Amino acid sequence: MAKIDDVAKLAQVSKGTVSNVFSQKRPTSNEVKERVLRISKQLNYVPNHIARSLVTKKTMAIGLTIPHGNFLFSAFHTQFINGVILEASYYGYRVLLDMIPLQKVQTPFLSSYPIDGAVVMRPTTNDERIHLLASENIPFVTVGRVMNSTVLNAYSVDNDNQAVSYHICKYLIEKGHRNIMFLNANELMTVSIDRKEGFIKAMEDHHLHVEEHMIHHKPDLSSNVYMDYGYEETMTTLGKLGKGVTAIIADDDRAAFSAINAMKDLNLKVAEDVSVFVICGDLSMMVQSNPSLTSMDLQPSELGAQSVRLLMKQLGVLPNDFQRNVIIQSKIVERNSCSTLGNLVK
Repeated sequence: MAKIDDVAKLAQVSKGTVSNVFSQKRPTSNEVKERVLRISKQLNYVPNHIARSLVTKKTMAIGLTIPHGNFLFSAFHTQFINGVILEASYYGYRVLLDMIPLQKVQTPFLSSYPIDGAVVMRPTTNDERIHLLASENIPFVTVGRVMNSTVLNAYSVDNDNQAVSYHICKYLIEKGHRNIMFLNANELMTVSIDRKEGFIKAMEDHHLHVEEHMIHHKPDLSSNVYMDYGYEETMTTLGKLGKGVTAIIADDDRAAFSAINAMKDLNLKVAEDVSVFVICGDLSMMVQSNPSLTSMDLQPSELGAQSVRLLMKQLGVLPNDFQRNVIIQSKIVERNSCSTLGNLVK
C-alpha cells in the first residue's frame, strides 16, 4: 500500500504539502493540489481518515442517499455507485451508502448523519431529503433536476432527459412507428416528468396525437406490483384493449423484460411484431437477450463521478467555477430489437 512518502516523492513536494492537500488545513495552489491528487490516485494512496478528521473537524465522508421499498440495484445503479466511490476515494473521502426506508424519509434524521455532504439520487417533486439537507446547510448534489420550491440554485448532475425521450421517440417514428407505448418512471420523479415532456413534444412535432394508452408510470417503490411493472400494462394495452402498439419504450431493463414476457403470452415477437427500446439497461443483458435490445447509454459511471466533483467544489476541495448544473451526454446504441415498420412481418 502506498504511503504519504511515496506520493510526496513522485509529486516532488513535501509530506506536509501532501497532508495539506487532503486536510485543507492550509491553502495550496491548484497546480500542486491537482498534481498531488493525480499521483495519489495513480498510487492508490488512501490517507488516514481518523487522523484527518481530528485535524479538519470533518468526517471525511459523504452520503449517497437512495430511497427504497422493494428496490433492487440495477446495473445502472451499480455503475453509478462505483463512479461515486472511485471519485470520492480520489479526494480521500469515504462513501456512506444510505438506503432510506420510504416510511422514514419524512423524519429529520438526515441532519445527524456523520457526513460532510451528500449525493441525492432519484429526486422527486418536493423531495423531503433535499428540504432537510438544505435546511441544515449540508452541501448536496442531486442526480436529477431539483423541484423543491424552497430550494434554489442547487447543484445537480443529470442527463438531458427531455432530449433522451425526444430522440428515442424520433428514432422510432423515423422507423415508421406511430403507435408507441411509453413505460415511464414513477410520475413523481423529476426524470419522469422531463421524459414525459420529451415524448409528448416528439409526437407533437411529428403531428401525432398522444393517446391515453401510450404513457404509463411505474408504481410507487413500496407497491407489490413494482417488480412486475410492464407486464400488466402490456397485457392490457396490446391484449385486452387491442391498441395495436408497434413499439414500446421501457424505463429500464426490468420493465422491458416484463413487457417482453407479456408479449410472449400474447404470442408476439420482439422486433418482428413489436419493437422494444430500453432507456436504462444492463449492457450484458442487452447484448445477451435474443434479439439484442436497443438501448440508451446514459453513462452512469460519469454521472456518479461528476456528482462527487460538484460536491467537492462545495466542500472547497476543488475550485468553484460556479458551474452548478452538469449535463452528461447520452447516445442511442442500436442493436436488433427495433425494426423499420415496413419490414415487420405481419
